[in-house]
Amino acid sequence: MSDQKEQERRRRLAALRGAERTLARMVFEGSVREQLAQLAERASAVYDLDEVPDIYGDGVVGELERRVAGLLGKESGAFFPTGTMAQQVALRCWAGRTGNPVVALHPLAHPERHERGALESLSGLRTVHPTSEPRLPNADEVRDFEEPFGTLMLELPLREAGFVLPSWEELEAVVEAARERDAVVHFDGARLWECTTHFGRPLEEIAGLADSVYVSFYKSLGGLGGSVLAGPRTLIDEAKAWRHRYGGQVFQQFPTALSALAGLERELPRLPEYVAHARVVAAALREGFTEAGVPWVRVHPEEPHTHQFQVWLPYSAEALNDAAVRQAEETKTALFRVFWDPVGVPGLSVTEVTVAAAGLEWTADDVRAAVADFVERMTDQVSS
Repeated sequence: MSDQKEQERRRRLAALRGAERTLARMVFEGSVREQLAQLAERASAVYDLDEVPDIYGDGVVGELERRVAGLLGKESGAFFPTGTMAQQVALRCWAGRTGNPVVALHPLAHPERHERGALESLSGLRTVHPTSEPRLPNADEVRDFEEPFGTLMLELPLREAGFVLPSWEELEAVVEAARERDAVVHFDGARLWECTTHFGRPLEEIAGLADSVYVSFYKSLGGLGGSVLAGPRTLIDEAKAWRHRYGGQVFQQFPTALSALAGLERELPRLPEYVAHARVVAAALREGFTEAGVPWVRVHPEEPHTHQFQVWLPYSAEALNDAAVRQAEETKTALFRVFWDPVGVPGLSVTEVTVAAAGLEWTADDVRAAVADFVERMTDQVSS
């Protein structure tokens, strides 16, 4: 990272940390002292701190594995330090069991965009794409795909496309289409926790459609990191062997596991409330930009499927980021975090919006007022 980019990052982080109002507080924005104090405050409510720490996955880590497997209705669970490792192991295990190293997934899915070709490089797997549309594949695309695959991987929600989900009926049909082809189904459920509102189903029923599910703890639950892979006991036993081979058999992980348990206790029950309010915020953002005379804006999806969504604006990321930072610094209100150019079209930028506990304090009027202030600063930057 260049010195200029690093300075911009540090300035943005300082502005976000100093903001008195924001739509969500991210765990990584707190200091080490703040995160340690928060963990100490919350951990005693979820686990007996007089117990000895974990060693190579027992103790509190084992408790977390059992808790998550139960929530997802699966026989067993395995804790992994990262979701990247968990899913590589899951897909590798399924390839061995099906005898087919081909994984069908979306080109915007995490392994294709953010893992440096790890599935092929480390596990000898090959990926194919039933669709390149900015949505999950439908049943016909899965059923009629021109070559065999052993595993269908579905990212719920599909983050890069705007945290989008299919309908419940569409998801059932896609899973059934994969079964007709004798393929297993794996859910990338890094953000599965917040899908219950959209689907109108409990976690156990959603996860029950898949043969295996991976979930994350820091993206929605405010944990320090970590993930769990859940599925049949025989698969999870094999996954634990591969976890050791991949270097994931960490000596002690109790801080991460405790933070995950705390997130399950504190944040999981509130996620439906965040999703509902995200829809209020999304509508107010769209109204605010229209009222401010911005020629074009897209809030995607128009009604968010989860508590996260995208906002697209026809201006450079540089101008938008400067306006966002100045707004946070000067008014102590942080409306947006960071914009970027995702498609190589000059003057078109996108940001992701997350609505969590801090955002519940915002009314629609608050959002529209913050938008008006942001547009004023944005206009000054664009015209200068």
